[in-house]
Amino acid sequence: MGDIEQILQTSWPILLMVVIFYFLLWRPQKKQQKERANLLSSLKKGQKIVTIGGIYGEIIELDDEKVKVQVAEKVEMTFARTAIASVVSKKK
Repeated sequence: MGDIEQILQTSWPILLMVVIFYFLLWRPQKKQQKERANLLSSLKKGQKIVTIGGIYGEIIELDDEKVKVQVAEKVEMTFARTAIASVVSKKK
């Protein structure tokens, strides 16, 4: 019985660190990844977006891997779908 108590007394700091790691790092990161995946899967033609490079534009065409964005009149650029950082406003 004494061995079990000694093991528990010496291992509780490690268990505490694992719990802290889970709640401060792993869980928020998984939540952020899920939100990003939802953003990328919900992209639609006509939405105004910002790329990770800071380029603003409007989606004019998209497929599973690429997004064609109009950044100015008669100026179109093609980006990887994963290069979209956020949606500025949604088309109504």
